[in-house]
Amino acid sequence: MADETPRKGNFSALVGHTNGLTKPASLAAAAVTSKPGGGSGSKKLVIKNFRDRPKLPDNYTQDTWQKLHEAVKAIQSSTSIRYNLEELYQIMIRSIFLFLDRTYVLQNSMLPSIWDMGLELFRNHIISDKMVQSKTIDGILLLIERERNGEAVDRSLLRSLLSMLSDLQVYKDSFELKFLEETNCLYAAEGQRLMQEREVPEYLNHVSKRLEEEGDRVITYLDHSTQKPLIACVEKQLLGEHLTAILQKGLDHLLDENRVPDLTQMYQLFSRVKGGQQILLQHWSEYIKTFGTTIVINPEKDKDMVQDLLDFKDRVDHVIEVCFQRNEKFINLMKESFETFINKRPNKPAELIAKHVDSKLRAGNKEATDEELERILDKIMIIFRFIHGKDVFEAFYKKDLAKRLLVGKSASVDAEKSMLSKLKHECGAAFTSKLEGMFKDMELSKDIMVHFKQYMQNQSDPGSIDLTVNILTMGYWPTYTPMEVHLTPEMIKLQEVFKTFYLGKHSGRKLQWQTTLGHAVLKAEFKEGKKEFQVSLFQTLVLLMFNEGDGFSFEEIKMATGIEDSELRRTLQSLACGKARVLIKSPKGKEVEDGDKFIFNGEFKHKLFRIKINQIQMKETVEEQVSTTERVFQDRQYQIDAAIVRIMKMRKTLGHNLLVSELYNQLKFPVKPGDLKKRIESLIDRDYMERDKDNPNQYHYVA
Repeated sequence: MADETPRKGNFSALVGHTNGLTKPASLAAAAVTSKPGGGSGSKKLVIKNFRDRPKLPDNYTQDTWQKLHEAVKAIQSSTSIRYNLEELYQIMIRSIFLFLDRTYVLQNSMLPSIWDMGLELFRNHIISDKMVQSKTIDGILLLIERERNGEAVDRSLLRSLLSMLSDLQVYKDSFELKFLEETNCLYAAEGQRLMQEREVPEYLNHVSKRLEEEGDRVITYLDHSTQKPLIACVEKQLLGEHLTAILQKGLDHLLDENRVPDLTQMYQLFSRVKGGQQILLQHWSEYIKTFGTTIVINPEKDKDMVQDLLDFKDRVDHVIEVCFQRNEKFINLMKESFETFINKRPNKPAELIAKHVDSKLRAGNKEATDEELERILDKIMIIFRFIHGKDVFEAFYKKDLAKRLLVGKSASVDAEKSMLSKLKHECGAAFTSKLEGMFKDMELSKDIMVHFKQYMQNQSDPGSIDLTVNILTMGYWPTYTPMEVHLTPEMIKLQEVFKTFYLGKHSGRKLQWQTTLGHAVLKAEFKEGKKEFQVSLFQTLVLLMFNEGDGFSFEEIKMATGIEDSELRRTLQSLACGKARVLIKSPKGKEVEDGDKFIFNGEFKHKLFRIKINQIQMKETVEEQVSTTERVFQDRQYQIDAAIVRIMKMRKTLGHNLLVSELYNQLKFPVKPGDLKKRIESLIDRDYMERDKDNPNQYHYVA
């Protein structure tokens, strides 16, 4: 065993000198271009003779030949050599054979290099021996296996042995094939076992660690040519064979918990494997659709639907940004997935998005600064883009905008106009023309009121009531059902004055008063002192009755005001059952019933001077929701009819399937084939078009 250490060292030295001996030209070139001292400029290396000629020891030649003679005799007689093998190697190889290679052999081109000849002899007589090769390769593979199992091994020995195989040109055939085969088996078994035992994040960490280890092996002792097949083998067995299993087991969990580092690692590892990104894309899309559907489809979650959608979109965007490196495929598929699930429940998301915008733009929304509000609106617009039935959004948005403008509830005109420009950019000028008309009406109304106030000052009896009127163009605003009520004589007089003033400037127009939209500020006196009430027109009419008496029954109030039954009940509720109880109801209770009596509350107290009593009639009722939705559907029917007539007028004759296809291209809202068929039948009944007598699936335009 004592002789093994120097042999190991000798072989390492032998390998280390290979390039220098076989390619002296490359060595010389390296010497000239080297940069001693790490300087930035290139320096020329000048080789000079020693000042004093080196002297060999006395009797060096005789002693050297004596040692070689005895060593050769010992080898021939199979006895032990008494000299150090390193010393003999230096004498024999370096001092004699390699010197001959550098001098004598170079001058005789017909002679083979002694070094190359030595390698050839070593390859043919030693390493090509099946037993030697088998033991050597098995030993190397055993050392690598131990290292993979966590044991410390002699890496320099592995480097020397594998470098030797490479120099002898037997590395690929004798070692690499067997090494890759064993690697394949090891990681195939390891992948199967660990997929059962470990959670996905742990497993992915293990895969990363294994890939790093194998990369380090290539750098430290394996030949560089092994890198590609080795890494491909690890990726295939630890990742490629388990892609679907990894995603099914862990992707939803990682996304639910927003595990950004683990998702980043998953994306990076899957990107290394052929087809990895594609299968990750599919599962990513399915997750978005499934999770999004749970938000949209459940009516119980309608209150938080839009905020949940915005939060989900933020989370998904963050994953794409940080984990998926803004990969365009993931961005596009995310958009498609959002569009798919958000339209699984027609119309409702559009309605709720409009209401969410209303809550953000309404006065009293203290949540956000102007910059934050702008960011929120931008995010809402992204969700809005995914909706098919944008006309539903428009209908509810218009209704809510009307309330904000007419009751002065809008938080900021700038924010309103910013939202309008976003909608215009997204859907075109036709989509926002009516909404823009509403703003124009409000601005024109301000100008009209300036002139009306000047007009009133010139009247002999200007009156004590300060009247403000908003002139609304009927086509721009939502449809309101007129309600005839009994106004006070002062109000009727003022209406007539304004009517005379307005029609005097705009002849040919017709004014229709919308009592449901009116509101007023009333002054009242209580024992505690004076107060002001900000109330609706219906609340005003009820309260003004108590100037004539202290108490009235429900029936008396109904008779005097002419307010519709259900509207009056809500109005009395707000005055007698709310927080500010200006009236006292008898008997007590939350609901207003027939026969209830109402008395003026002289003891009324409140910390504020001006009190706003909630305008219950301005809150959206179920009936309003239904009527808005019905109006949208009615408008859609008109649009379908117009599109059919437009197409038939241009084409004159067209088959059913082609007509339906054209309609789908032109209509901007989702529509079922059955609905289109009904509209076609309706137009045939009304003689806009007719069926072909021979082919019932062919239509002709009737001029």
